[in-house]
Amino acid sequence: MSVKGRKRVNFKVDADRRSRVAVAGTFNNWSPDKHVMKYKEGVFTLTTLLPKGRYEYKFVIDGQWCVDPRCREWTYNPYGSLNSVINVG
Repeated sequence: MSVKGRKRVNFKVDADRRSRVAVAGTFNNWSPDKHVMKYKEGVFTLTTLLPKGRYEYKFVIDGQWCVDPRCREWTYNPYGSLNSVINVG
C-alpha cells in the first residue's frame, strides 16, 4: 500500500520482551530514538512509511547495533561491519 508516494514498510525482530528495541538507518539519520519498536505477539514490530529508494538500517537492541537476521541483503559500512538493506519500490 502506498500513501502519497510512500510505501508501508514492516520491520520485525526477535528480542526479550523487556528490551528496548529501535530501528535506525539512512531513513532517520541513524537515530536510535526516532523509530522505537513495540513488542507484539512475541516479536518487536514497527510499521512506517518510506519513499521509494534504497535504505540501510540496523536494529538497536538495548544499545547493541544488530543486522536484521530476516534480511536477504547486506552491505559493508565504513566501520567494517554490516548494515541490512531494504529496497522500497
